[in-house]
Amino acid sequence: MMERAESGQKLYTRMRLWEFPDQYVIEPTDGSCGSSLAVNKADGSMNLIDEVPECSSIRVPKIRIIFGVIGMLKLVAGSYLIVITDRECVGSYLGHPIYKATSLKIFPCDQCVTNSNAEQKRVETEFSGLLNIAERTSGLYFSYDSNLTLSAQRLHDLGDESKLLPLWRQAEPRFLWNNYMLEVLIDNKLDPYLLPVVQGSFQNFQAAIGKEIVDVTLIARRCTRRNGTRMWRRGADSDGYVANFVETEQIVQMNGFTSSFVQVRGSIPFLWEQVVDLTYKPKFEIVRPEEAPRVVERHFLDLRKKYGSVLAVDLVNQHGGEGRLSEKYANAMHRVISDDVRYLHFDFHKICGHVHFERLSILYDQIVDFLEKNGYLLLNEKGEKMKEQTGVVRTNCIDCLDRTNVTQSMIGRRMLEIQLRRIGVFGADETISSHTNFDESYKILWANHGDEISIQYSGTPALKGDFVRFGKRSIQGILNDGWNSLARYYLNNFSDGTKQDSIDLLQGHYIVSVSRETTPPSQTGGLESVASFPVALALVLIGFFLALMSLRQARYDLRHLFFSIMWASLSVAIGAFVKANGRIFCKRPRLNKPRS
Repeated sequence: MMERAESGQKLYTRMRLWEFPDQYVIEPTDGSCGSSLAVNKADGSMNLIDEVPECSSIRVPKIRIIFGVIGMLKLVAGSYLIVITDRECVGSYLGHPIYKATSLKIFPCDQCVTNSNAEQKRVETEFSGLLNIAERTSGLYFSYDSNLTLSAQRLHDLGDESKLLPLWRQAEPRFLWNNYMLEVLIDNKLDPYLLPVVQGSFQNFQAAIGKEIVDVTLIARRCTRRNGTRMWRRGADSDGYVANFVETEQIVQMNGFTSSFVQVRGSIPFLWEQVVDLTYKPKFEIVRPEEAPRVVERHFLDLRKKYGSVLAVDLVNQHGGEGRLSEKYANAMHRVISDDVRYLHFDFHKICGHVHFERLSILYDQIVDFLEKNGYLLLNEKGEKMKEQTGVVRTNCIDCLDRTNVTQSMIGRRMLEIQLRRIGVFGADETISSHTNFDESYKILWANHGDEISIQYSGTPALKGDFVRFGKRSIQGILNDGWNSLARYYLNNFSDGTKQDSIDLLQGHYIVSVSRETTPPSQTGGLESVASFPVALALVLIGFFLALMSLRQARYDLRHLFFSIMWASLSVAIGAFVKANGRIFCKRPRLNKPRS
């Protein structure tokens, strides 16, 4: 088993938060003898103290147990302390416990806001309201002992000096979810409180194959560079960072051997978008198409630096709106393709349809040479590297969720079989499907993995999840897909805009400042300020109801026929107006100014 050298100072694993009238005090209670952290409620300033202040009858603090400090977020005047108030142990990573944050709490340090002017108070209130959404952030994982932001191979390749650094200094910034929020704690040199957090997924199971116990772990690490929600973060930015970029690592451990295989997913890497407008599938719009080759080139240059050779597998449709994106992608790749970079288009829907996912074997036959050449990490009982991974498969569809997850699970399955044969668990022709219990656990592992990634990006579990979970499509699975598609439609149009604002605040993509023009979420003008889809829908339904009632009375009095036509026409007119002006009825992000 691969061991991690102990860092110079351990993280606090359990703390007591005292809430006094003028300050918060965080006291380590895990047996550590470190100093307590005092946070001023007026301005968020921090300092270490040797003892918790004395309590009195007029100074009775509220007390709660916390399990980590996420960081500090500063708005116009106040600051906000974010902590983990509950956790769940979900398994281990290379011998160290891994926890999922199941509850976050935000403590305001905003007493100085009372001295601010009316405009600052209004803006502070608007933006602090977005932090309520932040408390519901899902898929946050952390370890007090191991660096979750690095794959097993990169962790193994760390130098001895790097392994002695605090975990936050070892961390890969692009996968460090609270990177921006830790800045204040870093400035105050509070290493024992600096807890690196990853957003993604962590799934693990153990199963017997014959007399051997095999431990399988699946980790997803979400990149923070272009983090966001499904419709509000598409494509790439001008630096080549793509939406929904996720590194997935599959680790198998047994008899002292550790083997790891990494894949990545990410949006089509040039500038494009889908602006929600109440249509079920908004039109794809390519932004600044002349920049596509440069952005694609920059994206793949970054991938090559981090992973080596790259095989880009494009799963989108060959025709329609998706086809336009795919054609642009393929054309841009002409400048990038080399001995180290390959591009392969595989029309998932045309070849596999909605039920014949076993036809992914056609894709596997086209990429098996790349997989065999670039391999996987293999460490022996002494932690010595016997084999390393020298390239990565990059998979995308439109959302990089449903088709991508089915495809990645197929690749992961084939690679796991190769790894188990290499370790000596499987015979030459033995497969995972020949071991029922192991097979079922493995399917659930990937299904849960796909659901968690999908919930973070789209708000619902992954579509086509029944195939990943059970190995075949079912009527119930198809019905679930229909329901989840409707839920995505609602969230994309009426919820994700505000959620995107919250994400941009947390990640530091938008910094609130009194010296810059700000547009709080509710500050809009014109028709958009009064447009409301629920109100419009209610008016349409009322109009049709009144038209129906009038029509029933028309046989007694022809005047009711006139009223019936009038109410029906009014309903149609409102519906047509909503359709024509769909964009103003959607809940759009307001924080559209980048971090300065």
